[in-house]
Amino acid sequence: MITGGAGFIGSSLTDELMRSKNQVIIYDNFSRGRKSNISSWDDSLNFKVIEADILDKFSLLKAVDNCDIVFHMAANPEVRMGYSNTKIDYEQNVLGTYNLLEALRNSTNCKRIVFTSTSTVYGEPDVIPTPENYSPLMPISLYGASKLACEALISGYCYMFNISGISLRLANVVGPRSTHGVIWDFSNKLMNNSAKLDILGNGKQNKSYLFIDDCVRALIIAETLTARNENKFDIFNVGSIDRVDVLTIAKTIMEELSLRNVKLNLIGGPEGRGWKGDVKDMLLDCSKLEYFGWKATYNSTHAVSLTTRGIIGKQKATETTG
Repeated sequence: MITGGAGFIGSSLTDELMRSKNQVIIYDNFSRGRKSNISSWDDSLNFKVIEADILDKFSLLKAVDNCDIVFHMAANPEVRMGYSNTKIDYEQNVLGTYNLLEALRNSTNCKRIVFTSTSTVYGEPDVIPTPENYSPLMPISLYGASKLACEALISGYCYMFNISGISLRLANVVGPRSTHGVIWDFSNKLMNNSAKLDILGNGKQNKSYLFIDDCVRALIIAETLTARNENKFDIFNVGSIDRVDVLTIAKTIMEELSLRNVKLNLIGGPEGRGWKGDVKDMLLDCSKLEYFGWKATYNSTHAVSLTTRGIIGKQKATETTG
């Protein structure tokens, strides 16, 4: 089962699992996920969609008891939303995860979970690349804090109730189905107005961007690890081998759109950030997962280019059909 399975990452994992002849249950309330992301599998006998909320305890328990493992992705996906709505990360991330863990605790069949966490749990670490055993973990956003709380809950449930869990601390995951984030934002702004581009922060924010194909491969490996996880709960970083700053992202997108003489307008922000809670510098040490055969195929710049091409292609397809 994939909670949030119609979303960007969830639907991409769905495609891979379905191509590998697995039975897949999508659990999604479609507040963020799109039915079009998973519609190609609607006629498959081994595919089922449950339209329900992660806060619906009864639906969760019933769904979980019909599967072997849960990929838990249902969550608020945007860091900055926590500034204007302080309840959203608690309700959609922490409370939703608690409800799912209660369903696993009471399930007779399902005792495995793979959780998509985030690099923002580290806050602004002194060590870069940052390993999983870095401490202290001091998130600077409610989003990062909620994901860290979810990890702690999963760990506690794993050890107390014989559940096997893996948490993947993801870098910024990007791809053609992205619906938010700097690449999606810049691409759409430039397609609407090629004369200028407003950039939040000082443009020097420097982070790792993970292409969706590499993310999905990490999720598949994590699933195999839950089956033999003697530690009950374990954590792995997942990111690209390098990082790229925001100004380079803007220039890469302009190249993909064949644009020149675009005026870049640096709006600024708190301490050079794009917004409150925005981590300015991030690069993960992924050697722990690499030991199990995973390695990023794409660097950050390549991931930006491929994502931009996909967004442009979707826009042109929309204009053609429209």
